[in-house]
Amino acid sequence: MGAPRLRWATVMDESRIRMRLDLAYDGTGFAGWAKQPGLRTVQGVLEEALATVLRDDNPPVLTVAGRTDAGVHATGQVAHLDLTPEQLRSLAKPHGGRPAPDPGSALVRRINGIAGLRSDVVLTRAALAPDGFDARFSPVWRRYEYRIADSLAARNPLHRLFTTWYPSALDVDAMNVASDELVGLHDWAAYCKPRAGSTTIRELQEFRWVRGADGVITAHLKADAFCHSMVRALVGAGVALGEGKLASDRMVGIRREQQRTSEFKVMPAQGLTLVEVGYPEDADLAARAERTRARRDDEAFDQGTPIT
Repeated sequence: MGAPRLRWATVMDESRIRMRLDLAYDGTGFAGWAKQPGLRTVQGVLEEALATVLRDDNPPVLTVAGRTDAGVHATGQVAHLDLTPEQLRSLAKPHGGRPAPDPGSALVRRINGIAGLRSDVVLTRAALAPDGFDARFSPVWRRYEYRIADSLAARNPLHRLFTTWYPSALDVDAMNVASDELVGLHDWAAYCKPRAGSTTIRELQEFRWVRGADGVITAHLKADAFCHSMVRALVGAGVALGEGKLASDRMVGIRREQQRTSEFKVMPAQGLTLVEVGYPEDADLAARAERTRARRDDEAFDQGTPIT
């Protein structure tokens, strides 16, 4: 990423200045990322805090890399917001005779200060974004983890909010063989909840299972993007296979049939965490975002959905 202090002289002449935010949250108490009337959401909480920090009743709208569902956690979520030069200057305003603070560091300190020491959402970093950066459209991959404590694992009650307890023993070796066969560019309609105007074609780049020293199983999944409910559905199919309820070739078979099935259950949200979002080199950010937007628009057009 570009260094904020090197860009300071140029960004102040621009109408809007983009900042990248890195954040983490415990999804237990949230109705997902996206702001919804009457519900507590991650976006809603953060934008309320921004309104206070910037003293603006209409704070910048956050754009996020992955719109996590209710109950899903994140340790490596990424978002961006666009500030006016006046808003950026307010963050860099000196206080008490001290030197002018870095605006990103000031934003982190103030947002986290409003949230409090026991907050379930934490801003871990904020900085001026490189040219062309878009939190949603620039990523080249997202990585998720899903934790399961089966009957062979130690069940730590301190981890119960981000680990799913499962009553049976699971065969991790069999799960790995079947999951590895799924990797590649495919249509995942059988593993996604349909959304109007959204494609179900994704490149699954990694899908593996690891049993830790405490016996807890972690599923590692990486893809260019995931369609709605795809991770929890894939994990659910893997669990059914690991328990012997699904034949060894059915995970691939279900994908090829491209039809939703009742042969496995989608796993609950609590075990799922967004752990990392990958971006290209700074010089490639704008081109990547442009290609992604164009592909999404083409997909919406092909499916007869108005482009908005």
